[in-house]
Amino acid sequence: MGVILGNNKQESMSFREGVDRMVDRVALAIGLNPDTAKIIQACSAVVQLKFPVKLNGKAEVFTGWWAAHSPHRLPAKGGLRFSTVVNQDEIEALAALMTYKCAIADIPFGGAKGGLMINPANYSEDDLREITRRFTIELSRKGFINPASNVPAPDMGTSSREMAWIADTYKLLFPEDLNHDACVTGKPTERGGIAGRTEATGKGVQYALQEFFRHPDAVESAGLKDGLPDKRVVFQGLGKVGFHCAKFLAEEDNIKVIAIIERDGVVTNEEGLNVHDVRQYFVETGGLKGFPAGDYSENGAEALEMECDILIPAALESQIHAGNAMRIQARMIVEAANGPVTYEADEILANRNVTILPDIFINAGGVTVSYFEWTRNISHIRFGRLQRRYDELRGKNLIAAIEALTQKDVPELMNREISRGASELDLVRSGLDDTMRMAFQDLREVMKTYPEITDYRTAAYAIAITKIARSYYDLGLAEPPRV
Repeated sequence: MGVILGNNKQESMSFREGVDRMVDRVALAIGLNPDTAKIIQACSAVVQLKFPVKLNGKAEVFTGWWAAHSPHRLPAKGGLRFSTVVNQDEIEALAALMTYKCAIADIPFGGAKGGLMINPANYSEDDLREITRRFTIELSRKGFINPASNVPAPDMGTSSREMAWIADTYKLLFPEDLNHDACVTGKPTERGGIAGRTEATGKGVQYALQEFFRHPDAVESAGLKDGLPDKRVVFQGLGKVGFHCAKFLAEEDNIKVIAIIERDGVVTNEEGLNVHDVRQYFVETGGLKGFPAGDYSENGAEALEMECDILIPAALESQIHAGNAMRIQARMIVEAANGPVTYEADEILANRNVTILPDIFINAGGVTVSYFEWTRNISHIRFGRLQRRYDELRGKNLIAAIEALTQKDVPELMNREISRGASELDLVRSGLDDTMRMAFQDLREVMKTYPEITDYRTAAYAIAITKIARSYYDLGLAEPPRV
């Protein structure tokens, strides 16, 4: 069933159909064998679960899904969302996007996604823990949670808290599994999680935009000038992704956040909004209405059409569609959410020369740092433990040598920086920055090599499906890719 648009026009295809249509389009462009494209598109395994949980003396039946999209690399990796609007089509589409995302970021995972149809706000913490544990048991019994095959992570409606419950339940079920902590990522740091995971997706968006603005020709082609400072930016969604993305870009790159859209409407200020203040007000009141340092309107959807330099949808899929694509005034759209621009809207915006940095590239920060956490759990050692003090000693020796040669003291700030060994957070952010930089450079290389590929989404899909096709070819299941 399509998405009903604001102008009563109906989108002609589902989320999953739109993702598959994109693969078809790119496969044709790069000359990929149609049979290979079908293999790549196919969702390897999908399970629907209905299970009862007794809460407050009454039994409730819950419905959940887990989709493992591609077995070309294992484990399959993806977020687990708790939402009342989750459905199988959405789960399969998001699992496919995760496969392509991992390929672009050079992460040796297949894609997966899970969902439980529930509104977490309607349940106490004790009830949610019981529901999550029961869901984990059902998935584990069918092999859909395992460090080697299927590894969930936080998503909409879940956090490190739920991941800790999952890890604990899995450990109780399989105490003999030495790598039990690696059955899930996004855990609290004291439970085997990794520094920097909570803000990873938003931080990755920042690194990707920083790299984009290092290329003057890319900036010019988007109709923009100079760097990130003072760019007028509209955010949709101030959750885990949107908040951290807005926070880092505002504090470190001096963007101007002129509008923030949330479920109850939008708050705007042409002079710029304080992201921390908006977030605090939203958490305390449950909405944006009444925020004192901006103008409020209950029509948040209309704010997507505001004139701005950059529009960052960081909430749900299908927010920019055939019904509003012609009215979008942003010069560039940065897809911090999964699938915020529908297939039809993408075609409309491409014809209007609106630059889009696609989701399968731009929000790969979460799965990148999840990969770091999984690797940490498998190796059973935190990053930096073997080298941090060694690096500190080398830095101190270097400072001593400089001071001996120059007969001058090294300034205190420089002294601290040179003599400081990298923390786990430093290493995580360095790895994330490198991943996003290299991925964007790969996109540009594809567009330079193949002049017929003129947009970043097509370039991203070309990279992803070529890598996946090569994996299937190595397994003897597909024709070799031509590119």
